[in-house]
Amino acid sequence: MGHVIGDVGAPRRGSMQFWPRSRAKRSYPRLTNSPKLKEPVLSSFSGYKVGMTHIMVIDNLKNSPTKGQEIVVPVTIIECPPINVFAIRLYQETTIGLKIIGQINSESYEKVLANKLSVKNAEHKKSLTLEEAMKLSDKIAKVNLIIHTHPEMTAIGKKKPEVMEIPMGGDVKSALTKSFEILGKQVNVGDVFKEGEQLDMFSVTTGKGFQGSVKRYGVKIAPHKTEFIKRKAMNIGLHSPKKVTHNPPQFGQMGYQTRVEYNKWLLKIEDPEKINVKGGYVKFGFPKNKVILVKGSIPGPKKRLIRIRKSIRPNKLIPAQPPQITYVSTTSKQG
Repeated sequence: MGHVIGDVGAPRRGSMQFWPRSRAKRSYPRLTNSPKLKEPVLSSFSGYKVGMTHIMVIDNLKNSPTKGQEIVVPVTIIECPPINVFAIRLYQETTIGLKIIGQINSESYEKVLANKLSVKNAEHKKSLTLEEAMKLSDKIAKVNLIIHTHPEMTAIGKKKPEVMEIPMGGDVKSALTKSFEILGKQVNVGDVFKEGEQLDMFSVTTGKGFQGSVKRYGVKIAPHKTEFIKRKAMNIGLHSPKKVTHNPPQFGQMGYQTRVEYNKWLLKIEDPEKINVKGGYVKFGFPKNKVILVKGSIPGPKKRLIRIRKSIRPNKLIPAQPPQITYVSTTSKQG
């Protein structure tokens, strides 16, 4: 459907992969699956988008025409303050899906968590011990950690933390043991990821509000002699039956939608002092915690939470060893 009179053979405008194009329910996405890991380690982490810069590396891609040469690579900087584990949730497999069969709560909580949840009497709620949880290991199908972030440790000006669940890798007994060790403690990004690893990036894109079909789908503007409106699809359905399907491009919400980009290459885990630019990053400031440098761009505006997961289907052509970095641009990004 070409959406232009007489242009029947033209391809449709916009991808049908994402439908409906509605606003996300919240500013950070929900992860519905996770990779199967052999070791008891967190499958994902979270950070705040700082901005972009460029670096120079020695190309180490196997089939690259510039292998062994110094090339310029654009990178996205994500600030990753530590996350805090305050509960362990245990799931059992049933005929209708996963069901919660128990939870292990931390003995103490960070003060910042009170900005998000009511934890006044949380320590008095029924909580399992490690011994009781081990007895249920035959029934347990999944072990998740309930964590909260620390936005107050950054420069984004936010005090209310995000709360989310992160699946634990490994078998049930090793996952329980490792989860109990880090319960009530902080976990750093270096404990979860390593340089050269491939990551999946989940984020909510930049919102653009209510837009027309020309900007939203790239519909061709009609000629100047068109009798009625020009910035719309001329034909949106059959005359009989009188029904409009979801296929024709029409006006509506654009942006602020959950998207994922697979197999982003983690090039460096660095201290913030070594990548700070003169005058700070535009619309962000100066990072205060560990940052990661990821090759390429990532959806979403600055200061937005990015959920970072270990790759569920890694690219075999990307080497596990990161390239040698020879230069990191710290020039001002203020123009």
